[in-house]
Amino acid sequence: MVWNLFWNFFLIGLFTFGGGYAMIPMIEEVALRETWISSGTDIYGWVGIAEGTPGPFAVNIATLLGYQNAGFIGAFFATLGVILPSWIILVLIAAFGKKILETKYATAALKGLRPVVIGLISVVVIGLIYQNLFQTSLDLWNLSIKGFDYFSLIIGIVVFGVSLIKIKQKSLSPIFLIILSGLLGILFYQVVGI
Repeated sequence: MVWNLFWNFFLIGLFTFGGGYAMIPMIEEVALRETWISSGTDIYGWVGIAEGTPGPFAVNIATLLGYQNAGFIGAFFATLGVILPSWIILVLIAAFGKKILETKYATAALKGLRPVVIGLISVVVIGLIYQNLFQTSLDLWNLSIKGFDYFSLIIGIVVFGVSLIKIKQKSLSPIFLIILSGLLGILFYQVVGI
C-alpha cells in the first residue's frame, strides 16, 4: 500500500501542471481505481479539508489520503511522491540554467499545456458546484439530481460576491472568506439544522 501511494502520487505530481486544482481529476480517478475513496463525491470532501488546511493543496491532499489509507507512513510516502517530481525538475533547471526553459520547444510545450490546465480546473469547478448544490457527483452520462441545496448556493453567492468586491480592492484577506464560509456552514447546517 505504501509503495502504491508513493508511486501514484509521484505520477500525479509528474504529469499534472497548473497547481493543485488541475490535479483533482487525476487524483479522483486514481483514488477511485485504487479504492482510496469509495465514491466520486468523497473527493470533494477531501478537497474541502485539504483547502482548509494551511499549506500547498497537493501536499495536503496527498498527506490526508496517505494517512487515511496507510497511517503516518502512508502520509509520509504519499507526500514525498507528490513533491519529488517538482523537486527533481527544479534541481535540473538549477543545474542546467534557464537555457532549458528558453528553448523554442519548451516554450511551445508550455503554451500547449495552458489550455489543458484551464480545462482541468473548469471540470473541477463544475464538479464542486454540482456536488455542493445537488449533493451528488457529476456524471455527464447519467445525470441525476437529488434535492437542491439552496443554502450552499446562498453561501457560494455571498462569498463569491464579497471576494469579487473586496479582494480586488485589496481590503479583505482570503483567510476571512474561508472563516466566513466555515461559519456560514456551521450556522446553516448545524445550528439551524438544514
